[in-house]
Amino acid sequence: MSEGEVFHEKQRLELCAIHALNNVLQEQVFTKETADDICKRLAPQCVVNPHRSMLGTGNYDINVIMAALQSRELAAVWWDKRRTVQSLCVDKVQGFILNVPSRVSLGIVSLPVKRRHWLAVRQVNGHYYNLDSKLKSPVCIGNEADLRTFLSEVLSPDVAEMLLVVRRDVEEYGTWLNSDLRK
Repeated sequence: MSEGEVFHEKQRLELCAIHALNNVLQEQVFTKETADDICKRLAPQCVVNPHRSMLGTGNYDINVIMAALQSRELAAVWWDKRRTVQSLCVDKVQGFILNVPSRVSLGIVSLPVKRRHWLAVRQVNGHYYNLDSKLKSPVCIGNEADLRTFLSEVLSPDVAEMLLVVRRDVEEYGTWLNSDLRK
């Protein structure tokens, strides 16, 4: 599959969580409205919802991502960075959602401020792609070995986090981890 055939939503407002979800699912499933509805369900009594930006521009938290995945019969497994990515059973993982620091810019001006940013990585027709919504187009990472190198590099700073997007049964039985490492 060429990069032109890979589904890739581009960054808008502070909607990177929605873009990461749709990019990892390879279709537009979630919108700002559906994410806002999830926020309301998570905190129905709150005037100022703690799961999104007060300005209404997005900036959704992990709870929204997890609830969105659950609505699709999927689960998010928080990756324990004490493990090496070699212990991943990648064929059981549908995709990866990473939370990384990202520079803030206004137009062409980059500000000396960093915020958190959600991005997706997944396999499409045998190749893994970086589907970061801030990229102009998907970037082919390569094969499984290339994916492991990419993930190791992204996770090497202590400030990055990773979620594994898996089916619920994979989460329940822990089969996302190589069998010799499961407890």
